[in-house]
Amino acid sequence: MDTMTEPHTHATHPEIVKRLKRAEGHLKSVITMIESGKPCLDIAQQLSAVEKAIVNAKRTLIQDHLDHCLEETVGALPRDKRQSIDEFKTITKYL
Repeated sequence: MDTMTEPHTHATHPEIVKRLKRAEGHLKSVITMIESGKPCLDIAQQLSAVEKAIVNAKRTLIQDHLDHCLEETVGALPRDKRQSIDEFKTITKYL
């Protein structure tokens, strides 16, 4: 990463960090569960929650980045020219 450039941040980054820190805490508890011999069903449920939290954080990051970069690149467009851009932004919600 080039240290001469300004930080690349979006409005959703604080929320993403909060989600990832929560997932980090859950992951630490999963490790403790494994080390202490907790039942596999309980561990699998917790791992599923960690996985979902990370997937949601990734999705939010990608959607926000695409929204920001598309607006920055394309700029203001008349309503009749925005359909494909708006559709692209909407379809990313299904990632």
